[in-house]
Amino acid sequence: MTDLSRHQSRFPDAREDLDRMRQVPRTSQTESPSYRLAFNDTDFIARDELRPVRLQLELLKAELALSERGVVSTIAMLGSARIPDPGGAEPGHAGLAALGSYYDQARAFARLSSERALASGNREDVVCTGGGPGIMEAGNRGAEDAGGISISLNIVLPHEQAPNPYCTPDLAFNFHYFAIRKMHFLMRARAIAVFPGGFGTFDELFEVLTLVQTRRMAPLPILLFGKPFWEKVINWNALADAGTINSGDIGLFHYVETPEEAWEFIDNWKATG
Repeated sequence: MTDLSRHQSRFPDAREDLDRMRQVPRTSQTESPSYRLAFNDTDFIARDELRPVRLQLELLKAELALSERGVVSTIAMLGSARIPDPGGAEPGHAGLAALGSYYDQARAFARLSSERALASGNREDVVCTGGGPGIMEAGNRGAEDAGGISISLNIVLPHEQAPNPYCTPDLAFNFHYFAIRKMHFLMRARAIAVFPGGFGTFDELFEVLTLVQTRRMAPLPILLFGKPFWEKVINWNALADAGTINSGDIGLFHYVETPEEAWEFIDNWKATG
């Protein structure tokens, strides 16, 4: 027992008080919201004034769970929730049908990553996705193909918020705040693999690029799957020509076309600058 545990054991465990509260006689006083224990009062916790507390809780819940599982590093996988499994239902959009191969690429990349994670006892290179459909599903599915675990960072949205069936249940987290969710994507990341996507994927990609560019985060491999897609949707050279980024900033990321090429780059990557 640690010194901290000895000191804590002098006081009742919070769960003990919850059990005691269930045995308290029901009266007009004990049924009043004011009588609820503050940490067990969802109406109180949900108040606007308690936002700083909720931010801390979202940061701590996943952090403690991952620390207890011994996860040291992750491979974060980002990409569209709309890209379908080519072997599944019709995508309903010609553009998405053309991107279907990236589902298979993401699944294969996650399988390779999880094989490495298993070799480390699921401590290193654990797949981490947003837990939704599309590319996220492919990542969790590839981890399951390898017999491994995967981390899912879901978020409450009007749509697409249910975790996909391939998420490891006890590592499937749900978030209210995008900011805290994105922190968890990066806190343990050994590498970031970015597949074609829309606004959400761009948001996540540009956040990590900004953090590395401004040296608010240590450099790491940032892999963009599908050079034709990325060069079509973002004119990186135009930004450099305009002087809004340095020409060297384009070197913060690397294009790859296959899972094998991605892992070759990760294995040989060295931080520069």
